Amino acid sequence: MFEAEYSIFWKDQVHSASGQRLEMLGRDLTGTKKLLEGVLLPVLGTLKGLELEYEMLSLSGAKIYGDMCHPLLRIVFEEDSFVTHAEKITRDRFSFERARARSVAILGYTYFPYSRDELEKKPSFCQRNLYELIGRIGNVEGAGLNQLEEID
Repeated sequence: MFEAEYSIFWKDQVHSASGQRLEMLGRDLTGTKKLLEGVLLPVLGTLKGLELEYEMLSLSGAKIYGDMCHPLLRIVFEEDSFVTHAEKITRDRFSFERARARSVAILGYTYFPYSRDELEKKPSFCQRNLYELIGRIGNVEGAGLNQLEEID
């Protein structure tokens, strides 16, 4: 069931994409799919309102991308594999990743990363974290799950 829903979602994303975002949508999105299937879909109940490879302009003027974004909730979700995001990165890449996270925050988004290990081994813990975040956002900004359901 998830595969069919994801396929439709992905095709819609590709249809509306261009440039580098379109290229990124053609890459291996295995980790992003795990994030969608294991956390976002169970918590949000829908893929509606989410955007794959969300494009933003960093503080330096470079385009940066979040694995997944919910623009209404202003949350950028990341799936970080240890190997590609920690074990085998250079110091320059590490610095770039920190600057990228700061840019996301300054643009007014909550940066919400999950490790691949968490997604695979502790999906219910990841879901609880997201419920907590949405509950706090809803209490502060009026954009919790109830408001998302009203948009349908």
